[in-house]
Amino acid sequence: MKNISLLLIVILTMIGCKKDTQENVAEVFLSKKDHQLRQVTKAIITPTIDGIANDPAWENISWNPLDQRWLGEAYPKEDFSGRYKLTWTPEALYLMAEIQDDVLYDQNKDPLALWWDDDCLEIFIDADNSGGGHQFTHNAFAYHVALDGNVVDMAPGEIPTLYNSHVNSARKTTGNTTVWECEIFIYEDTYIDHTANETKILAPNQKIGFALAYCDNDSSPQRENFIGSVPVEGDDKNRGWIDAGIFGTIQLTENTNE
Repeated sequence: MKNISLLLIVILTMIGCKKDTQENVAEVFLSKKDHQLRQVTKAIITPTIDGIANDPAWENISWNPLDQRWLGEAYPKEDFSGRYKLTWTPEALYLMAEIQDDVLYDQNKDPLALWWDDDCLEIFIDADNSGGGHQFTHNAFAYHVALDGNVVDMAPGEIPTLYNSHVNSARKTTGNTTVWECEIFIYEDTYIDHTANETKILAPNQKIGFALAYCDNDSSPQRENFIGSVPVEGDDKNRGWIDAGIFGTIQLTENTNE
């Protein structure tokens, strides 16, 4: 009887520990709430991905700021400023980012080594806008688009992986101004690496978790600043790579000129 009572206590303790763990995870990765909700209008003409900001698709679309300091010390406008636009077609989401950066720095020639310490554009996508953790899963993607066009994220198993087929990009730099154009194919959380996966067909009223960021490094061993598009509460603002709950929300809409 004494042994049975002891066993019962152990089982109840284990259940309690499991419950506490689940509650802690829930506190860290809360379900997604629509914040920074922005309407993204459908493109009448698909943008040409060439890094030149003269496509009709961009003409009547407003700029959004890239101005939230997630990491690093305060910086002058001459060091960095950024803004971006979005549009979509059924096949893909399209991004144009205009970055003012006085130094473009690429110290790691291996695209799978310390990619976050080079200058790069980082695109966060949560296909079903569900939020939650995604550090080593495909619940959401954190695409690091390097200066040479390579696209990197972590695959399940903590494996650095190239996702060049997910983001088609081009950039043009004139003086301190770089224009990036990106065609982003959207994949659901059922995505499995190294197999055939269908892209998500986009349609009006769909909501997608989205954030944009820029890793800025002028010449240091590690990136000097990380600037995002979404305000993040609390002291730890560098959460986008693990928590899709901090992403903003975009809602796809029809173009009223169609």
